[in-house]
Amino acid sequence: MKRCENLFPNKQGFIIFALYIILFVFQGVFVTASKTENGGYDYNTTLVVFLSELLKLIVSAILYTLGRENKPHIFKAIAINYNLLLLYFIPSLLYCFYNNLAFINLSHYDPTSYYILLQFRVVLTALLFQFLFKKDLTFIQWISLGILTIGCMIKNFDASTVNSKEDGNAWSQVLNIYFLSINFQNFCSCLAGTFNEYLLKKQGSHVNIFLQNVFMYLDSVLCNFIVLLLKGELGAIFEDFNSLYDIFVILIIVNSAIVGIVTSFFLKKLNSILKTYASALELIITAVVCYILFNIPITWFTIVSICLVSVAVVMYFKNPVNNVVSKSLDAKDSTLLEVTSD
Repeated sequence: MKRCENLFPNKQGFIIFALYIILFVFQGVFVTASKTENGGYDYNTTLVVFLSELLKLIVSAILYTLGRENKPHIFKAIAINYNLLLLYFIPSLLYCFYNNLAFINLSHYDPTSYYILLQFRVVLTALLFQFLFKKDLTFIQWISLGILTIGCMIKNFDASTVNSKEDGNAWSQVLNIYFLSINFQNFCSCLAGTFNEYLLKKQGSHVNIFLQNVFMYLDSVLCNFIVLLLKGELGAIFEDFNSLYDIFVILIIVNSAIVGIVTSFFLKKLNSILKTYASALELIITAVVCYILFNIPITWFTIVSICLVSVAVVMYFKNPVNNVVSKSLDAKDSTLLEVTSD
């Protein structure tokens, strides 16, 4: 019972955990379904990320306004907490890299391989978590993380073996540009997630969670706007809107916005270590879903990898990191979450 409380301090925590997994599985399926026959995209992926961040900003601002009552007006609140706004540029920029790299890497990996390769982030997340929150992980927790990493390595070897049929050299597939790209994506995810949790629970614990989301996505919109500008795609932005009418592209934007809100509550109510295990559970569900929907085969390497990941998850669930829920998440924030979760 105590272990369950350490994992999920209340029913709301479990709902957030489940929603996070389900929404990310949907995201992988939607992105895969939006790809062309040659594995690319016939829409501007940077614009999609930009619109997703803009939608997150709008939703967060509305939710803050609806529940603020005695809280200051949103523009006044931003002016009062400008230092926190500036700090949010760090995770915003990292998430900007992460989101844009997701499209690139998903175009070169099937969703199952993509999510398993992303699990390299678990060890790095643990190290950053220890540094930022001054909380050492136990020996069993590190063993669990080690097993999870081995599972990722096995799947990575599987992916390189399949690709080596064309190039004749498996190791060249491991050390190619896309492998480096997905590891840089891992780094962005780890640092952004743990630093975002730090801001939610420590540096900005006195600030309403929806206002913190406004800071995050205001900075994210600016970062993605700069990316569009640097890529020279700003001039053709209105022409690119014509390619966004595909149902899967719309679902990607909407689902991404919901994921952003849920993730902030995940980091506030739970922690970034549990978030990495939630991401690991995604790959098990994604493997089954993609086999059913896209006929993507499940190899023996994948099965072994999934088994190792499952063992690691079970070990962690029996020895979880204690969750420290910030008192700044008041009753009205909780009520709003329940409304948005319905």
